[in-house]
Amino acid sequence: MGVAERREREREARRTSVLDAARMLLLERGFTGTTTKQIAKHCELSEATLFFYFKNKDEIFLSLLFEGISFWERGLEEVAKFEEPAEEKLLRIWQFYQRVREEHPEYYLLSANLARPHATKNISSEIKDEIVRRSGTNFQRLATLLEDVTGRTDGRVMADTFWAAFLGLTVLCESRQNLGSVSHPTADDFDRVFEILREGLLLSQQDKNH
Repeated sequence: MGVAERREREREARRTSVLDAARMLLLERGFTGTTTKQIAKHCELSEATLFFYFKNKDEIFLSLLFEGISFWERGLEEVAKFEEPAEEKLLRIWQFYQRVREEHPEYYLLSANLARPHATKNISSEIKDEIVRRSGTNFQRLATLLEDVTGRTDGRVMADTFWAAFLGLTVLCESRQNLGSVSHPTADDFDRVFEILREGLLLSQQDKNH
């Protein structure tokens, strides 16, 4: 391994370490409670060294956001490969969203953060356009999947409903935890919501079959 290649690997390892620290602190302290000083300390770096890899906290969280967009992209592409009955395909899509919630809850928090006032004031128009383009492509993937499964033609509305239901439930659960209230929706509640969505989404297909 050459010197340049070794340095690049070390650089990527440092960046990964910073992102892992940021995601952990994000889940523990939230956006406003997480600082670059805390992230650097967790990585055993000086704050000055951290700024060699990322300009500021916004850039760190943007990197995590794009990481999440890529994760959803790969997952939806994988789901699309399966040929199976409509109900099973819908369940596979829902289970993928559950998997994201279990393995990477920070991706939902990052998405929800975009609705916070002034959340994008320090983001360039080019980066915002990239977020819109790539996340929009993922919504189109989901819309196409849902149209193929249900036989309906309003894929965009179905995708918005599907996403809003899952994101809303996740934020609601986090909000209640922060308030010290009973933690719900529970796993059973998520399953029940899926049943309601499945019945509604497949209704038109059932009508066609009859």
